[in-house]
Amino acid sequence: MKFYGVLLFIFFCELLLQIGNCQKKEKRIAQRNEKNKQKAVGQNKIRAIHKKIKLKRPKLRKERVFLDKDLKPTFIMTQVLDKGHFQKPAETLMLASGQSIELRCKGNNIGWNYPPYLNNSNHSRFSIVQQQKYSQLTVTNARAADTGEYSCWVILCDGLECSKDDLRMGKTYIFVADPSELFVPSTNYFDIIYLRSDGPSVIPCRVSTPLANVTLHREIPPQELTVDGSVLSYDAKQGFVIHKPSLEQKGVVYCMASLEGTPQISSNYLLLYTEATSAPPSTSIEASSNAVAGGDQVNVTCTVVGDPDEPVDFTWKYPGQMKGR
Repeated sequence: MKFYGVLLFIFFCELLLQIGNCQKKEKRIAQRNEKNKQKAVGQNKIRAIHKKIKLKRPKLRKERVFLDKDLKPTFIMTQVLDKGHFQKPAETLMLASGQSIELRCKGNNIGWNYPPYLNNSNHSRFSIVQQQKYSQLTVTNARAADTGEYSCWVILCDGLECSKDDLRMGKTYIFVADPSELFVPSTNYFDIIYLRSDGPSVIPCRVSTPLANVTLHREIPPQELTVDGSVLSYDAKQGFVIHKPSLEQKGVVYCMASLEGTPQISSNYLLLYTEATSAPPSTSIEASSNAVAGGDQVNVTCTVVGDPDEPVDFTWKYPGQMKGR
């Protein structure tokens, strides 16, 4: 009996140990599953965040492109009236002869465009001063020759490369009225105007006041040309515009202006008709000598041949340019 009792005791102990081991195993499996769940949840969260970042990047690009397309130009020009008084200049200003022109444009690097006559004027009468935050153009004792468009823009530079900022600009057209000089003076007494078959041509009979009455006359045979608005029109800021140039319009013409007084006559203009050409202008370069000694002078000439009305800009590159020679 004792022997059977011992066996029974051993059997129950073995059974209890197996039950305990199973419970521990189940607990370890449960803990492992819980860890795997947490890890899986963590991985899912990481993936979700990663996806959101990927989705946000193209949205930012789209919004940036959308903003770039909708950027509006900033008008940077102001007119100086008196000390401490400024205003945005109108599209067209009218001043009397003898008054001053004072314009400011915001920016620390400003480019200007103004009537070409001012390049030849007395420097004491015309000046451009660049300050830290703005540039100021000043014309004292304004004259009829100062009539024209005044514009400015911010200059953007990347090293030696500079360009005009089309989004930060300003411009105004100023008439400087002078009853004794209705026509804006020309640098040439006799101008040649080319009538091109592919576009309008302008006879630059500009006046110092838009109130003047201006007519166009042919010299031979003597006659006044009709302004009908379709073939020929007049703009005080430009002159007479020939919208449909033809061979019959060639010859010598002049303009006549009147404003409560004796009519005034402009310079003569020779109209030459030319067929439009699509060929680009040709260029050539020639040096006065191909070999010189140190200290000698050398002249280099660049020539452009083509349509006279085609604007030409020269850009030079040569040894020693970076050193300011």
